[in-house]
Amino acid sequence: MSDNLPQEPLRVERDERGVYTLTLNTPRSFNVLSEAMMAALQHALDAVAADPQARVVVLAAEGRAFCAGHDLKEMKATPELAYYQTLFATCSRLMMAIRKLDVPVIARVHALATAAGCQLVAQCDLAVAAQGATFGVNGIDVGLFCATPSVALSRNMGPKQAMEMLLTGDFISADEAQARGLVNRVMAPEALDAELARLVARIVAKPRLAVSMGKTLFYRQLETGMESAYQLAGQSMACNMAHDVAQEGVQAFIDKRPPNW
Repeated sequence: MSDNLPQEPLRVERDERGVYTLTLNTPRSFNVLSEAMMAALQHALDAVAADPQARVVVLAAEGRAFCAGHDLKEMKATPELAYYQTLFATCSRLMMAIRKLDVPVIARVHALATAAGCQLVAQCDLAVAAQGATFGVNGIDVGLFCATPSVALSRNMGPKQAMEMLLTGDFISADEAQARGLVNRVMAPEALDAELARLVARIVAKPRLAVSMGKTLFYRQLETGMESAYQLAGQSMACNMAHDVAQEGVQAFIDKRPPNW
């Protein structure tokens, strides 16, 4: 996939390993999730889903913010229930596309992530943040409880921690976001890309099939009871073990040699 033109809301890059970098590219508006931005992101994620050689998606952004949430000016311009229902359905479809993608999605959070922008971070499988990045779900400050962001947020951190953010609109630091489970690592800004590259390399070194099966199973079992979760997990593990990828990996371990994937 070729890079988009500079005026496009999203810049898309793919390297020879199958690692995609999707860069929110409307820094003047703090990379808000406008209709155009959501459409561009959905299109890019659909393209990744159709690429059998895709391995990882990195979600990044330009400018002084990662993402400042929905475009409130755009929302205010059409004060109609039907429009809002369509808008939030579009956003929910986008978030579920991240979940359903069979490769890991990593958020590269260099700065502010608020409201639906914080939701975007929470929806990603992994997140690496720079020191100085801040996170909030502050729709309540304008009278709008961040209901859709609460879905992803409450699946990353404890319910009382999530509810406090949702009710107060208060922001938390990158270190606090890590402590609460919203991000995996916090790095000095100048070390962010190197740490991200190390994380991507470690994932790409693993078999694509095992990563894909693992991601699918991980989220399915989270949404069910423990007994059903073990049934799902056992079936997934059996299928994984029966595949040539795991057979080779186990044999390589026995032979004390690198696997030939």
